[in-house]
Amino acid sequence: MSTLSARLLGATVLALCSLAACKREETPPPKPAVVEAPAAPARTRDQAIAQLMALPEVKAWSEQIEKASHGKAHGAVIEYDAAPQMVEGKPYYQLSFVENNKDRIHRRANFLVAKNGDDILVEDDASGAVESLSEWRRNIQRVELKSN
Repeated sequence: MSTLSARLLGATVLALCSLAACKREETPPPKPAVVEAPAAPARTRDQAIAQLMALPEVKAWSEQIEKASHGKAHGAVIEYDAAPQMVEGKPYYQLSFVENNKDRIHRRANFLVAKNGDDILVEDDASGAVESLSEWRRNIQRVELKSN
């Protein structure tokens, strides 16, 4: 092999080694960060009560109670058990909408309001089963349609 060929071969090997070293030093592109869903905000008992009082059905019941009693009775949301009820591993406030008369309180519906998140469940008095607010609304509408 001639000296020129040896030099050319040496330069080529050196260039290839340098190129390979450069490729090894390149950093891989950063992996996209795993974005976790933000934790559901905690809801206080007072916020849960206010949220129930803002439901259209509860507002309508309150108005009906006030009107029928000429202001002597009122609708209210009360906590019927201070201990949270666990549903599928999630804690819920146990609240009732009641008709509050001077001499008695009449319970209209039991609600479970999630301490974290937006879930509201409705508890059936007779069976103790719970259903979502949207399912309860569908069932209420069916009853109203049948009674009309």
